[in-house]
Amino acid sequence: MAKHISDQPNAQDALSDTEVIPITEEELRLDKREVTTGKVRVRTSVDVETELVKATLEGETIEVTRVPIDRIVERAPEVRTENDVTIIPILEEVLIVEKRLVLKEELHLHRRRTVEDVETPVELRKQRAIIERVHSDDDTNSST
Repeated sequence: MAKHISDQPNAQDALSDTEVIPITEEELRLDKREVTTGKVRVRTSVDVETELVKATLEGETIEVTRVPIDRIVERAPEVRTENDVTIIPILEEVLIVEKRLVLKEELHLHRRRTVEDVETPVELRKQRAIIERVHSDDDTNSST
């Protein structure tokens, strides 16, 4: 029996001449679950023992004494040690303001005398008093 294969089989040929072969595939599925197989309890305990410890402790104290000097120096003194005393100089820069007279310049003034004759009109004001005497009706003269 010859089977006819075409690009477009008709429905009747497909039913009568076709054999169906199932395709199967296996799948793996892995699951995990927690299973309690036993229990444990953890506990701690502290034991205290007392021991006697001996040690020698050394200490040192320092006493600071401020000694005022207030002296002008040319350069900073070094840190020095005298007997068991370490001496550390403490310095301060001080601004010194000084006033001095400085002759900056001189002004030289020369006097020259000149003589000149001039004529200029000048207005002069002069006040004068006018006195009038008032006489009785008989007197007709007045003086100035």
